[in-house]
Amino acid sequence: MTDPAPAVAAPTPSFPYKLVATDLDGTLLREDGTVSERTRKALASVTAAGAAHIIVTGRAVPWTRNILDDLGYEGLAVCGQGAQVYHAGEHRLLTSLTLDRQLAKVALSRIEERIGAPALAVSRDGLDGEVLVGPGYRVQEGPLPALFVDDPAQLWAAPLNKVYIQHPELGDDALAEAARAAVGGLVDVVMAGAGVVEILPPGLTKATGLSLAARRLGVKAADTIAFGDMPNDIPMFGWAGYGVAMANAHEKLKAVADEVTASNGDDGIAVVLEKLLLPG
Repeated sequence: MTDPAPAVAAPTPSFPYKLVATDLDGTLLREDGTVSERTRKALASVTAAGAAHIIVTGRAVPWTRNILDDLGYEGLAVCGQGAQVYHAGEHRLLTSLTLDRQLAKVALSRIEERIGAPALAVSRDGLDGEVLVGPGYRVQEGPLPALFVDDPAQLWAAPLNKVYIQHPELGDDALAEAARAAVGGLVDVVMAGAGVVEILPPGLTKATGLSLAARRLGVKAADTIAFGDMPNDIPMFGWAGYGVAMANAHEKLKAVADEVTASNGDDGIAVVLEKLLLPG
């Protein structure tokens, strides 16, 4: 009687990139704030093939941790538009860049001279930094916590990552353009989503934080594929070797993307990753 042939292990699929960088809102997350099972499986297959997955989001750490915990995510996350590199497994900040509050006040005075006083909210620095909302600022519905304050001076009482601005008449793109023209290079201004225009430290982008995180992992830009949906993802696409915009993405991001995939509601990330995981 001959011995049975030894079992042959199923081959691990190959993957052409060493790093997958995904935005959260409008990209990895569906409209209900969840990640589909199909996308979870695609990301698990990518990591099984040896690539790393990094979340790169405009949200600060306190507004990101619940999602990372739900995903069972223990790697690095780039938060706060690149201001924070967070180690999810160790629950600690590795880097954190703050916005000079005096510089921000000067920038806001220039914006006010041009378009009138905007309504303000701020994101405080740190693992437990609150988002403080000033008078007149409209908070979008959702589960993200915010602390409303009546005295605008409270907004400036502690170190900040960013300032959010809104205008009673101007839309998001128009507000971002007007604010950018008013401040020059004093600070950076980005449109990060519907109703979300932000003032950031000069030179700070998602690419800044992603490059720091990639360096820690020993991964180069050319070995990175990035997914996003908003103009604040443009620098990340410029840094990464390959940029994929969602079908629901802003036209400015689609214009610089290497590929446009399905929407966040139709598993756009999984569509691309599954294709790349196929042999041949």
